[in-house]
Amino acid sequence: MTLEIVAVYAISACLLIGTFFTVVGAIGLLRFNDSMTRLHAPTKVSTMGIGALLLASMIHSYVFGEGSLHDLLIMAFLFVTAPISANFIAKVNIHRRSCQMPKPPKADTTWATLNVPEADRDIEETGKA
Repeated sequence: MTLEIVAVYAISACLLIGTFFTVVGAIGLLRFNDSMTRLHAPTKVSTMGIGALLLASMIHSYVFGEGSLHDLLIMAFLFVTAPISANFIAKVNIHRRSCQMPKPPKADTTWATLNVPEADRDIEETGKA
């Protein structure tokens, strides 16, 4: 088998895997009830789906074209920013208490999310920013 035939099979596999993960992520985003459970669908599953689609594009451009680093940069940016944005969205939900709260830690000073400085306690109690 030549390199082009192997590349076509690899591209096809990446496209199928990427499509599957992206569809599962979209269904999860629509089906889950609250924002904390919805958070996992786009940040975990869809990130893997888009990553597989970008990998298919990278394979195609390097085998059949001139090759480009744009897809690699997009993939790196996606894999770095998705967990960070998920972390911030989860912290907002915890601060707003719009989700089921985890058990409080033994010492509140060890969990930075709920450790509110004394100067900001009146803002937290009134709910105004």
